[in-house]
Amino acid sequence: MKKKLLALATIFGAVVLVSCELNEAPQQDLVSEATLSKISAMGFSTENVQRTDGGYLVEGDIILHDHDLNGSHDHKNLRIAEVEQYRTFNLVTGLPRTIRVGTSGNVPASVSSAINAAITRYNNENLGLTFQRVTSGSVDITVKIVNGGSYIASAGFPSNGNPYNTVNFNKRYANYSAGFLTTVIAHEIGHCIGFRHTDYMNRSYSCGSGGNEGQETSGVGAVHIPGTPTGPDAASWMLACLSSTTDRPFNNNDKVALDYLY
Repeated sequence: MKKKLLALATIFGAVVLVSCELNEAPQQDLVSEATLSKISAMGFSTENVQRTDGGYLVEGDIILHDHDLNGSHDHKNLRIAEVEQYRTFNLVTGLPRTIRVGTSGNVPASVSSAINAAITRYNNENLGLTFQRVTSGSVDITVKIVNGGSYIASAGFPSNGNPYNTVNFNKRYANYSAGFLTTVIAHEIGHCIGFRHTDYMNRSYSCGSGGNEGQETSGVGAVHIPGTPTGPDAASWMLACLSSTTDRPFNNNDKVALDYLY
């Protein structure tokens, strides 16, 4: 969540800001200038881009693959950033549709419960997408437990009408509060179905520092969702950063955005 949803700057007894990436040494020097140019052209920040097994980690909790960097998209709906709910050009299609959510790795009970709670949050909205926890068979989104890494969780955006298929969750954060864990999982699922950060244009709003994550008229895009506010929305589940004790169920504006898209 760059310094993003989802990373922890400092852990003391007090509330601290969390973003999807810890404040470790940047690994941008491992990424070619050509790749950074493509990432920038897609509308993402090139600060602290990191190589991962699945591609490139940008903005702290978003995975981009080579096919994302080399694709072409229609940008007529792109809107210059304000503080509103935003979607990418890529959405899940074929509604109504059931999205099956499974797990990989040794899943702590706390994370398993958070997955179920996040699914309940979505299903309570009676969307055209229904989320179902599965333990076998075909899976659309796998929550994968990972060791280490400089982020709390990460995901990507839909492709070919399908949700992004993996949420990586760093097990070192498994002992955080139930509300925090549920918010993290729900946030990453939000990316999987096409949502960008609510404050992508000004990360300092929720993170305390940082700027625009990118608003170029290319790549996955940032399309304003009608009916959501033009002013700051302090409680959105898709804000880039959260504290170690944050719990963000869907607020009214989030519900408008979810209902509009799905």
